[in-house]
Amino acid sequence: MIELKFGGYQGDKSVHTRGGRVLAEAVAEETDGAVTIAFDESIVARGHKAADLLSMTESGELDGCYFSSSYLAKRVPELGLFDQHFVVPDRRRAYALLDGALGNRLRDEVAKATGFEVLGYWDNGLRHITSAVPIKSVADCTGLKLRTLANEDHQRVFRALGFDPHAIDVRDLPEAVTTRRVDAQENPLTNTLNFGIHETHRHILLTRHLLGVALVLFNAKRLAELEPAHRAGLQRAVDRATQAQRRFAEDDDDICSAELRAQGVELTELDDATRTAFAQATRPEVDMTRASFSPELRALFDEELSAA
Repeated sequence: MIELKFGGYQGDKSVHTRGGRVLAEAVAEETDGAVTIAFDESIVARGHKAADLLSMTESGELDGCYFSSSYLAKRVPELGLFDQHFVVPDRRRAYALLDGALGNRLRDEVAKATGFEVLGYWDNGLRHITSAVPIKSVADCTGLKLRTLANEDHQRVFRALGFDPHAIDVRDLPEAVTTRRVDAQENPLTNTLNFGIHETHRHILLTRHLLGVALVLFNAKRLAELEPAHRAGLQRAVDRATQAQRRFAEDDDDICSAELRAQGVELTELDDATRTAFAQATRPEVDMTRASFSPELRALFDEELSAA
């Protein structure tokens, strides 16, 4: 029997943790027990930073993990296609991009530039802005310290809105919020609720500025050691887990929204005029990101987005 070590960084209720559990069950079923998954649900609970998942998987300490695509965009610039704020309007279109020719192209780019192979694309959540004080307009963003991902494209976008962005590992995010080291942060509702951020940040602006993508990554050398039948079974299992994880993510938005409102958190929808103002303020930065991609890759993105 072959045991693969798969790592995560979130808690028991997380849609990623639940997806990982489905993956473990599916691998055993798809390989008739010849391959199993040992799922370390949260390396953070053992003192690691969440971002350590990448180095642990690439070095072979772990065989696989899930992690935000944004953290690999510096090494694989093409992944920045997913970091275009206010561009992809809904999950349906985002999934069509991920599961089509563009997703396959990006798998190839990751394989060329890193020691990973991408076996799936998980839903890392529609991102919104939470804050200790209400934010109703672009002007309200000015001067607020905002926690965001360790990704320069993201940070440029939020600077354009007037924020003072700070990259903080997710392990340290709850402490940064409760101690008021940051005034605001951006995350899916599931993280805002499960990390307890809403206890300090009582205001959420439902910007839906980005659908985060979590790559399901495996160590390329470890995969090469698997027999073809076992590798195929692992891929089928990841496909099953991906469909389940995406359902969890969509359902969790409704569940978390209701729970946050029940706890007295203010959730504010963007009207069309305010959304347009946010999009216009960030458009030069999004265009700068787009300009770094080849014309062929931009055309593929635009073609698949319009067809979705």
